Amino acid sequence: MINNLLASGCSFTFGNELSDDNGKTPSEFSWSALLGKKFNLSYTCLAKGGLGNSGISRKILKNIDTIKNTIVVVMWTFPSRYDWAMPRSKYLEDTRWATITPWDTTYNEKEVLEKIANNDHVIKDFKDRRKEYREAGVTDFADALYRYAANNYFEIYNSWKEIVFLQNILEKNKIPFFFTLADNTLFFDKFTPLQENDRLLSNLYQQINFDRWFFFGERMMGFDQWAHLNDYERATTHPLDLAHHDAVQLMENKFKQIIEGA
Repeated sequence: MINNLLASGCSFTFGNELSDDNGKTPSEFSWSALLGKKFNLSYTCLAKGGLGNSGISRKILKNIDTIKNTIVVVMWTFPSRYDWAMPRSKYLEDTRWATITPWDTTYNEKEVLEKIANNDHVIKDFKDRRKEYREAGVTDFADALYRYAANNYFEIYNSWKEIVFLQNILEKNKIPFFFTLADNTLFFDKFTPLQENDRLLSNLYQQINFDRWFFFGERMMGFDQWAHLNDYERATTHPLDLAHHDAVQLMENKFKQIIEGA
């Protein structure tokens, strides 16, 4: 019997900028928390703001030996984020792991500060993270990574590998799961399906079990896109409480189908 819900994802799952956001504990008003409440499941959230797809799957793998009577829910994020094991530092997750995003580069700092200028809480979090990442050596690495190595093709390939990796582990351990996504750039270049790039991506795409996914519209629309399209109120960079509430109304039938089939 399923009586627990374990969530992983980025800020859209953690609940950054929702009405109860304190920057430390996951929101009770995020889509994943609301799904848990609707189905009377206990709730554990491993999500973290800024987390990339590799980090999302890594956090679940780390806890795989403790997952029992549980459904795992994931909102996959933007593919442009990297999860890297760095030289040990007190500022890194488990003293080792750094999530690296384009916001962590020095040459994007001015643009980011302009984008978040009206939110003192977000500015403080950004500056604190910037200071810690400089001391841990992550900023220099981020500058080099995005300047010389990062590219969309590798980011898609790596994200899809993480999806298949987690999917297969959950299936092997007979753990039910429910996947969704924040943005369809995970699967589309505007109107072009990314699996059409080449044989490698096509074959990798075929390994994904889409029977356990929920999309918010045509072309695998993601939660954040759907919220934009439907003019939900937003904070600095996130849809607010009502978008999460209404998203759950759309998700619940698919979620129930997976729960009942577990």
